[in-house]
Amino acid sequence: MKKLLFILTFLASIPTWAQENLQYQFSLEEAITFALDSNYTAINARRDIAKALKQKWEATAVGLPQISGSINYNNNLKQPVTLLPGEIAGGLPGTFVPVTFGTKQNANATATLNQLIFDGSYLVGLKAAKTFLNFSENTNEKTRLEVRKGVINAYGSVLLSEELIAIFEKNKKALEDNLYETRQIFENGLAEEESVEQLEVTLLDVDTQLNYAKRTNTIARQMFNIALGIDVEAPVTLTETIDALTNENLSLELLKQDLSVEENVDYKIAQNLTEQRSLEVQLEKSKALPSLSAFVNYGTAANSQSFSFFDSDQIWYQSSLLGLSLNVPIFSSGMRNAKTQRAKIALDQAETELAEKKQQVTLELNTARSNYQFAIEKFENAKKNITLSERIEMKNQVKFTEGLSTSFDLRQAQTQLYTAQQQYFQSMLDLINAKAEIETVLNTPQLRVSSETLKN
Repeated sequence: MKKLLFILTFLASIPTWAQENLQYQFSLEEAITFALDSNYTAINARRDIAKALKQKWEATAVGLPQISGSINYNNNLKQPVTLLPGEIAGGLPGTFVPVTFGTKQNANATATLNQLIFDGSYLVGLKAAKTFLNFSENTNEKTRLEVRKGVINAYGSVLLSEELIAIFEKNKKALEDNLYETRQIFENGLAEEESVEQLEVTLLDVDTQLNYAKRTNTIARQMFNIALGIDVEAPVTLTETIDALTNENLSLELLKQDLSVEENVDYKIAQNLTEQRSLEVQLEKSKALPSLSAFVNYGTAANSQSFSFFDSDQIWYQSSLLGLSLNVPIFSSGMRNAKTQRAKIALDQAETELAEKKQQVTLELNTARSNYQFAIEKFENAKKNITLSERIEMKNQVKFTEGLSTSFDLRQAQTQLYTAQQQYFQSMLDLINAKAEIETVLNTPQLRVSSETLKN
């Protein structure tokens, strides 16, 4: 028995243990694919589509047959008494005879079928449900594009922080060696104390930047995990380098790609809102039309002085009714017309906003192209600057060792090199993010998930 209990306890602990020790490893594309499925916002966006599907069926079901049933049981604990003129029973005029009608107990069961035959607002409602579904799909598409862009930014930020940590550690080691040699020279009286102090100041700066880069790396990794929809403390290994990603994202073809405004997700959402306003106008107009519905019911009722409704000899009386209901709006003192005019004004506003959105999308693309072009140029310049800065620092290092330059000159060259290194790696991340931005505007990843996909 103890052995069985131990086995059950061990098996119950496996899921928790496995989750705590789960290891993740991603390339950028693998990370994007994972996030599109597991990101918290993406999950809720898919749920919005599922809700829209249910809402569409809810609107459809209004025009389908509706069946309802009811069962009633009454027990007159004290039956009401009705007074009849005494003359009926042979009494004197002006007197009354107390009479009790009906039985003490009664029960009835009724089933009713209702069917909407015509209602203009129902037809508009069907169109509105479909428009809302399209809106939910487009919103989901926008969410997926934003998730993709966020993962690219987070992935690149982690790689950037790791590169900065590596370069700061390398610089720190070189400075420590340089400081040790300079201190030995100073102790032998062959160098000034200022030379040692300048190197100490530079080393402190690099050490501070290194610590900050390590903290930044921790935060960047947590942000990346959140973008993927996994625990912030889960260990993740990134299989790509920032150099490789930069080379992959150098694509001048994007600068020449034409924009189909109709494919931009923001424009499609604005178009959905315009369609919704148009349907609101149709809805207000439909309220001036008559509505027609029909019903048929079937019921049975029984009466008894005692509770004998389940006895075989209990008599049940059947009844049935068929009816039509026609509702014709006649006069509303101008209320319907005012609502219709208000809906038309809202439609005009939506159409104006749609035209504005078309221009905004074009502007966004031009801005994204400009930023991407700038990012490429900045990366190329940063690559040249780091080569020049390395050569300048190396020359000043040699001059300082040979006593041909001051420690201040060396510090300036080192600071220039460290700045160029940071700018170089930052330009890589900027280029990657700029390409993601232009792809988002162009909607080139094609990340749309339709309601049909969710159904399957």
